[in-house]
Amino acid sequence: MDELGASGRKNCLGAGKMLILKIILMTVGVAFTTFGYKIYFQKKYNLINGFEEACKAGRKTKRYAESVGLVEFIIGIILTVIGVCMIMIK
Repeated sequence: MDELGASGRKNCLGAGKMLILKIILMTVGVAFTTFGYKIYFQKKYNLINGFEEACKAGRKTKRYAESVGLVEFIIGIILTVIGVCMIMIK
């Protein structure tokens, strides 16, 4: 009864919203994983906005860049796994 609309028909709008959520979740997860991988493993610190200038000025270190890359990588993996689980469940 909870999925039926006022006319007694099944509400298809909820499924569309969930599909959009899954697509956004997977896209953001893959993007975070990609950028985290490039920053942490490939040492592309120029992907961090303003890092090179801050590093030259002594405000930020390479350890900071590595931690940013690692955090992005882990969050990206978590979001991607959640998206995959949501697809598998429904």
